Amino acid sequence: MNYSKNYQEDELLALSGLQHMAFCERQWALIHIEKQWEENVRTAEGRVMHERVHDPDYKEHRPGIVVVRSMALTSAKLGLYGMADVVEFINQPNGNGISLPKKEGKFIPRPVEYKRGKSKQGDYDRLQLCAQAMCLEEMLDCEITEADLFYGETRRREVVQLNKNLRELVQVMVERMHELYRKGVTPAPEMKLTVCRNCSMFNICLPRIRKKKSVKQYWLQSLQDEL
Repeated sequence: MNYSKNYQEDELLALSGLQHMAFCERQWALIHIEKQWEENVRTAEGRVMHERVHDPDYKEHRPGIVVVRSMALTSAKLGLYGMADVVEFINQPNGNGISLPKKEGKFIPRPVEYKRGKSKQGDYDRLQLCAQAMCLEEMLDCEITEADLFYGETRRREVVQLNKNLRELVQVMVERMHELYRKGVTPAPEMKLTVCRNCSMFNICLPRIRKKKSVKQYWLQSLQDEL
C-alpha cells in the first residue's frame, strides 16, 4: 500500500468493513457500496453483544490498567475510521509507551474486540483487530505488538500477535476496499456453500441465480413466468 498518500476525511471507509471484505468481497460491496443489509440470528447476537460492551462514558481503572470503551479510531494512512470495543492502557514498568492525562508512568494501548461465537480458522476477526491497532499506533505514535479477541461462546480471550504478515494483509485488503469503492464496483457472486449458507446477505446476493444467468436473463424469465 502506498503510505505516501494520506486519505482525506471524505475518503475514509468503515474499519468494520474489513471483516466483511476478508469474508467475501461481494458481501462488503453490497453493504458498503450499495448500502444493503439483512440481519440473521448471528448478526443480531453480535449486535446485542456490542451494544452491551459500548459505553463511551465508561472508564475503568484497575491496578496498572486504564480501560476505555468505544474509543473512536481513525487513520489517514489506511483511509479508515471506526471504533474499538475496548482499549486497555497497560502500565509499562520499563518506562516505554505513551503518557496519559493525570496518570503517572507510561502506557501501551491494547485493543480488545468482542465477538459472538468462538475462534475462527480464517483471519476475518484478526484482520479487523490488527487494523484497530494500526489506527491506534498512528493516532498515539506508539507500537502495539499484541491485542485480544474475546469470544462470547467460550468466554475467553484469544491473544493475537500483530505480526508483519497480518499487517501486510490488512494493507492489501484496505487497498482493495478503496479500489472497489472508487470504481463503485460490486464483484460478481461466487457460490461457495460453506460460506454462502451462513451469510446474512444470501437472499440479497442470490448467488445461485446470478451464477447461472445474467440479471437481464433473470428478469426476462421472471416476466415470462408472470404472463
